Amino acid sequence: MIDEQLLKVVTSKAEQWLGEGYDEETRKEVKAMLENNDKSDLVESFYKDLEFGTGGLRGIMGAGSNRMNVYTVGAATQGLANYLKIAFSDLEEISVVVGHDVRNNSRKFAEITANIFSANGIKAYLFESFRPTPEMSFAIRELGCQSGVIITASHNPKEYNGYKAYWNDGAQIIAPHDSNIIDHVNKIAGIEEIKFKGNPDKIKIIGKEIDNKYLAKIKELSLSADAIKNQHDLKIVYTPIHGTGRELIPASLKNFGFTNIIHVPEQDIPDGNFPTVESPNPEVPSAMAMAVAKAKETNADIVMASDPDADRIGVVVRDDKGEFVGLNGNQIQLIFLNYLMRRNKELGLLTGKEYIVKTIVTSELIKTIADDQGITMFDCYTGFKWIAAVIRELEGKMRYLGGGEESFGFLAEDFVRDKDSVSAISLMAEICAWAKDNGMNMYEMLKEIYLKYGFSKEEGISLVRKGKSGAEEIVAIMKNFRENPPKSIAGKPISIMKDFATLEITDFTTGKKSKMEMPTTSNVLQFFCADGTKVSVRPSGTEPKIKFYLEVKGKMETISDFDKVNSDADIQLAAIKQQFGL
Repeated sequence: MIDEQLLKVVTSKAEQWLGEGYDEETRKEVKAMLENNDKSDLVESFYKDLEFGTGGLRGIMGAGSNRMNVYTVGAATQGLANYLKIAFSDLEEISVVVGHDVRNNSRKFAEITANIFSANGIKAYLFESFRPTPEMSFAIRELGCQSGVIITASHNPKEYNGYKAYWNDGAQIIAPHDSNIIDHVNKIAGIEEIKFKGNPDKIKIIGKEIDNKYLAKIKELSLSADAIKNQHDLKIVYTPIHGTGRELIPASLKNFGFTNIIHVPEQDIPDGNFPTVESPNPEVPSAMAMAVAKAKETNADIVMASDPDADRIGVVVRDDKGEFVGLNGNQIQLIFLNYLMRRNKELGLLTGKEYIVKTIVTSELIKTIADDQGITMFDCYTGFKWIAAVIRELEGKMRYLGGGEESFGFLAEDFVRDKDSVSAISLMAEICAWAKDNGMNMYEMLKEIYLKYGFSKEEGISLVRKGKSGAEEIVAIMKNFRENPPKSIAGKPISIMKDFATLEITDFTTGKKSKMEMPTTSNVLQFFCADGTKVSVRPSGTEPKIKFYLEVKGKMETISDFDKVNSDADIQLAAIKQQFGL
């Protein structure tokens, strides 16, 4: 039952949206919510303001203060513009890049964003049509801009859209600028403060010239040109899942030298309704189903996909029985980083000043490989803005080889500062060609990594808890874990607990506590057992979810041990899921 006081507050708030300052479509939608006997939509749309968080905005599209619409996008842009004029007051002209994905209303929101920037005297470079998020990051650096905005909700369901803000290094915004921008957005008291009427002289449309420069830089990442030449007709199935990768990813593959790119025609059509999938997320096996069917039909070597804004990558390979199996995000990171470190070493490119980056919830096996190769590895928080922060800190001091996270995002270059499926898919095709040139398929290569460095199996599980009640439940779950931490994981004693909210490490074997060094705090808990078993828990920063990341270990004496070790890992994971009610 809806609280009467809450209903009174949201009704009063909604009635303000019936004023003449709002467009007719918005007023009509709000009026319908007010007149509906079921007040659920009214409450969800107005019980709070859609928060401009450290990653920007993300929410369901529709009328209301808690929804993605012209007015919430407008307030975000006006607040960002106000802050840019303070932060870069010494510049004669401030400039920004504005991009968008294929989602419903994305072009509309992008044009409104560009108009508001221009109305505030800020030059806006607006992409002519949808483009991958990483290309927008590239354009900020290429054009010497102070900021950028991409309108996207990444891989969220079709009813969502989002607004991600970037700084002059091409990365998503972190402290101190994140909180400063939030303050300026929150100061926008009403729509009358938003300068919607654009200045055409301050808007420049960009497109092909940026595409060409971006693709040329990606081509420079190639490390195995001979292998590609030998395997140029490798059968690659690629799908953009109706998203922004449709043009540039096939173009990049061809640029690398691949000549046999197989499309999924139904999914090449840009469509914000994502009609052929339940979810446009390459992490979800069903999103890859049509591409896998095409691979079976064409006897392909590898299947790859990008999400709607082309920053995440999905990969399906053949196992040793010839069956198609999906790689999880950790396996994708292992393959990328192992290849980049190994090939740099083989080519004599290592100087001792190279490094890689992973997030704290990504497989610990990556550190084992880095240590063996003599390459420094840095751990950071979840989210590519933290990987970008490491790159920024080490720019000119060390050479970045690559970095990624278990949620299917990888970045092989430093001329982009966000995960990039355009470069990632191009490099993954190269790795597949290189493996084939060396008498292996991708699955066999992965098993060789496990044999050399130890077996690891991971699983990510998200509990979706929507709306106001869901948000409260997520808070309660984290509170309970902190006040009543588990003593064991699937029967194995926990030796270490890390609480990134307090930056405190608790050693359960000695009872001692110590401090961690991290750039800031984060609402993440991790539990470790002596054998390397790891469980991480964190609320999502962009979706109504609480996420669990499970990792268990094993040892292979020979390649033939893989099936048994893999089966044993499944038993361990099942026990952990049962213990935590997942």
